[in-house]
Amino acid sequence: MAQLLNSTTHDIGGLTVNRLLPHMTKRMVGPFIFFDHMGPTSFPVGEGIEVQPHPHIGLSTLTYLIEGQILHRDSLGNCIEITPGDVNWMTAGKGIVHSERESFETRSKQHNLNGLQSWIALPELYSNIEPSFEHISRHDLPQVTHKGVMKRVIAGEAYGLQSPITTYSPMFYVDIIASAQNRLEVPNPKQETAIYIIYGEVEVAAQKYNSGEFVLLAPSDKTISVSKNSRLILLGGDKWESVPYIHWNFVSFSKERIEQAKRDWQQGNFPSIEHDNLEHVPLPTKHTL
Repeated sequence: MAQLLNSTTHDIGGLTVNRLLPHMTKRMVGPFIFFDHMGPTSFPVGEGIEVQPHPHIGLSTLTYLIEGQILHRDSLGNCIEITPGDVNWMTAGKGIVHSERESFETRSKQHNLNGLQSWIALPELYSNIEPSFEHISRHDLPQVTHKGVMKRVIAGEAYGLQSPITTYSPMFYVDIIASAQNRLEVPNPKQETAIYIIYGEVEVAAQKYNSGEFVLLAPSDKTISVSKNSRLILLGGDKWESVPYIHWNFVSFSKERIEQAKRDWQQGNFPSIEHDNLEHVPLPTKHTL
């Protein structure tokens, strides 16, 4: 039967997030090793998100906003503001540094922020590739509308649609808005699948789930019934038989590689971000996720 995975609450750069993955009973869903819902939060004039420069290895990060703007900078020289519906896809590979802040225009007025961030683990074969960054406009993401159901494929492949984002293992990440009394087919029944309900109510195998709940489907769950007008994320991919280690912002199949990344960050061996190199997030003294 489907399994409800409860979230934990964390503060990141002045923003409260609900963390769904990793979970004590389920570390990964397909290649997804981390899943946060940021906000929803309302910031007064002069305040906002302040995630200082910090490193990553061995993963791709995916940022997808429902409301608000975030200014992304990284050590590859990218500086771009993400807005709702767009996708920032950053592949860390052997190592990258980025920050998440706000533009003058955003910080100078009252503003809201509501969005999703995920980490997608890289298979061991690709864990040490050169870092890269892709920004995809919402207008370039494939979507379809039919009988009260809108589907947008953010990453991977689902419902016969393929996102233009470069992925490194079989996966899907789909945003769906559906009116009540619709039924949704699980996109890839042979793959692990989870649902995150942004708002509304759905039913899986006669069990109801509501806003803010993250549900891991059972292999026998093939359909999702929409009880109320809903917006939900479907995500998943092939099940990983070997789960990588994760420590702070580092993902690797090698504990030695993680220890090296920790030393590199402490010793200043990661690349810096042009125009954002005056401060950074220090290495935590204990394991925090």
